[in-house]
Amino acid sequence: CCCGPCAIYRRSALASLLDQYESQYFRGKPSDFGEDRHLTILMLKAGFRTEYVPSAIAATVVPNKLGPYLRQQLRWARSTFRDTLLGLRLLPNLNRFLTLDVVGQNLGPLLLALSVLTGLAQLALTGNVPWLPALMIVAMTMIHCSVVALRARQLRFLGFSLHAFISI
Repeated sequence: CCCGPCAIYRRSALASLLDQYESQYFRGKPSDFGEDRHLTILMLKAGFRTEYVPSAIAATVVPNKLGPYLRQQLRWARSTFRDTLLGLRLLPNLNRFLTLDVVGQNLGPLLLALSVLTGLAQLALTGNVPWLPALMIVAMTMIHCSVVALRARQLRFLGFSLHAFISI
């Protein structure tokens, strides 16, 4: 996903996709969440190329309280699941890391939810602390963050492991 405040597009490319971009629907209703992810997918489907520039600097407004942050994360999660279906056909033509990331973004929350439910069931039924599901959550989180940190060659991405608590 080319994040909104960090993305720049060639005017001719954007103009060629504007009608599709402005008429985004989900389950028959106009959709206005996840527009940056949707625009990225439209660009890739049209044959345009995207490029990450790590030295780019951007300014944006971010939530500074937990409530708005959690609402933002919920919006982003909905758009991730919705737009994954639109972008599945693109994956074979993209970098393998992007394919891994898309799989992780969609299977990760499912496996996280199953691990949490398994742990709660174990605690409720046996009274034992659910160490295995807890270790599974930590391991999956660290693997995902480690792949990103290695790929970006920046250790700061390991800090995203704390995001698992928000996901839970």
